[in-house]
Amino acid sequence: MEFCPKCKTLLIPRKNEEGTHLICRNCGYKKEADNLLYKIVKSREDRSKISLSIVERENENLMPKTKAECPACGGIEAYWWFVQTRRADEAPTRFYKCIKCGHTWREYD
Repeated sequence: MEFCPKCKTLLIPRKNEEGTHLICRNCGYKKEADNLLYKIVKSREDRSKISLSIVERENENLMPKTKAECPACGGIEAYWWFVQTRRADEAPTRFYKCIKCGHTWREYD
């Protein structure tokens, strides 16, 4: 995820004949997408919906790490992220993915 250096708006990946670029919808800033590979996937059921998949290069995981014990293998380090799985006035759900075995689990507050 990158932001525009001019107006601090989120840069959106766009693919055209020139290649893939990160473009600011607010001010029009354009940057070549060189450090990550972006892939735009169109849904077959509804062509108006477009989802974005970010494909990272090998050994280039940008997720934050923390010390957490894996319930599957006992590993002590995991990637983590938050998702708002319930109502907005409730705490988000914390997800973990073990670095050692890849097992994913969740933790509620």
